[in-house]
Amino acid sequence: MAAFSIFVPIHNIALENKKIIKLFKLAAELMELHDENPFKVRSYVNGAAALELMEEPLALKSQAELEGITGVGKSIAARVIEITETGSFTELDQLLSVTPPGVVEMLRIKGIGPKKVRNLWKELGAETVEELLDACEQDKVSKLKGFGAKTQENIKQALLFTQQNRGKLLYAEAESAAQALLEEVQQALPDAEVALVGDVRRCLEIVVKLELVVGTDNPTEAEAALNKLDELQQDELNSGPMVWRGKHTLSGLATEIRFASPANFQNERFIRSSSPAHLSQVFAANKNMLTVTREGSHSSEKDIYAAAGMAYIVPELREGANELQLAMENKLPKLLELGDLKGILHNHSTYSDGAHTLEQMATYCRDMGYQYLGISDHSKTAAYAGGLREGDVLRQQKEIDELNQKLAPFKIFKGIESDILGDGSLDYEEDILKTFDFIVASIHSNLNMDEQKATARLITAIENPYTTMLGHPTGRLLLRREGYPINHRMVIDACAANNVIIEINSNPWRLDLDWRWVHYALEKGVMLSINPDAHHTSGYDDMRYGVLVGRKGGLTKEMTFNAKTAEEVAAYFKARKEKIK
Repeated sequence: MAAFSIFVPIHNIALENKKIIKLFKLAAELMELHDENPFKVRSYVNGAAALELMEEPLALKSQAELEGITGVGKSIAARVIEITETGSFTELDQLLSVTPPGVVEMLRIKGIGPKKVRNLWKELGAETVEELLDACEQDKVSKLKGFGAKTQENIKQALLFTQQNRGKLLYAEAESAAQALLEEVQQALPDAEVALVGDVRRCLEIVVKLELVVGTDNPTEAEAALNKLDELQQDELNSGPMVWRGKHTLSGLATEIRFASPANFQNERFIRSSSPAHLSQVFAANKNMLTVTREGSHSSEKDIYAAAGMAYIVPELREGANELQLAMENKLPKLLELGDLKGILHNHSTYSDGAHTLEQMATYCRDMGYQYLGISDHSKTAAYAGGLREGDVLRQQKEIDELNQKLAPFKIFKGIESDILGDGSLDYEEDILKTFDFIVASIHSNLNMDEQKATARLITAIENPYTTMLGHPTGRLLLRREGYPINHRMVIDACAANNVIIEINSNPWRLDLDWRWVHYALEKGVMLSINPDAHHTSGYDDMRYGVLVGRKGGLTKEMTFNAKTAEEVAAYFKARKEKIK
């Protein structure tokens, strides 16, 4: 497995801050791994927690300003300065130098902390994830104190899942890396046309490869220029006269850069920005888009579709579903845009596990130009996340009433992310459930279910009259863990029958509902809500990823719940509650 990478793309303030915080958290884990002074470990954990509360860019602050942040002392402030200047800090570099990369990678295994990783390393002698997987398969891990057969199996499954996803990145990470690479290639080849294509241009949730097309009459010179870029490492054996293949060293992604003559640039751009299914689907007289493209040199992608007698299809829709037929009939949907959204639902505050107060979350949302915020902190079963007990619910709702007077016409809607229990019930009694404007019902516990159990559990929750919205339907964490298996058709049908909205959770790790099921939800008349699941004001920026997921599935403004105005949302919630008998 590849060596551990701390690459974090930077395309906004939130990600810049996240990079700094991530390095402190890694340092704390490595200190615990090496059994260092627990008070020192705690200082890094506390420092990271304090930095997480900051909305301003840390990289622009002076040492004195950083020391002025509550919970940040002189040493943490000095390390922030060092990170902004060098990309790391000395103590972290020293810890990484004495830790095998494979052991660092083990820290990412869900469910085991640094102390258990230390046991696996020191007692088993496992220094790579491959060695650890082998130890699991030989039943050695279960014999260690504090592990057992169940933990061993969980580690094994996590490692197998990681192996399958080696060399892949979330769209949110890859997009930034791809944009940076595009700019570098454009600078290296100022006289050539250069375009991003492939997974990133089609907005796939997981990116396997970075792809570019270069329009040039001199591919040999272009190749030489690419090989001068520090972030590109060529695989000469698999490259050819018209294609550069290798690796983007900053992100670790496989990279493919194709050369095309200027006359053929748009043809190549189109082919590399479309799925095989989109290109090969026969639409008329044994024709497909690949044959149409190769019938001549086209001046643009719109020209290619026009030659096929179709309306232009945006790259994110080029997946081989029904988009060609819709384009021929000029019936393509007007896809949702970020600017269509009027409010942000499913958010967390310091009442549960959020980083910011309710008022901070609300004012930041308002200042971004939104009309309303739906607060939906964790419910009482999620004790690990500071879930709200009944008294907390009433206290929060009182504060919401006060803030609504203070912030009007901006509106805060009273919500909760209620845990779906094992039997499908919600985790409050009716006297509390009826106090909310809306309820997001989500599964957070007992995730090891078969399809029948998971589907039945969800449908029971959907049939609860107080459930307004279904949260992250499969519970997946992309590249971290698979979601529990569900029968999507049955779940969506149940939402249609019970007038329950389904969220597209915009967190880049989730993007759940999967875009492949958006079309079926729309077909059944189920509204979708683009929800960031924000635990920090920076989480609001994730809304754009949810929009991209919706667009891939053909989502329109009309079928997006939070494209409604504050007045429309209030009326919807009121009417729905009035129907509960």
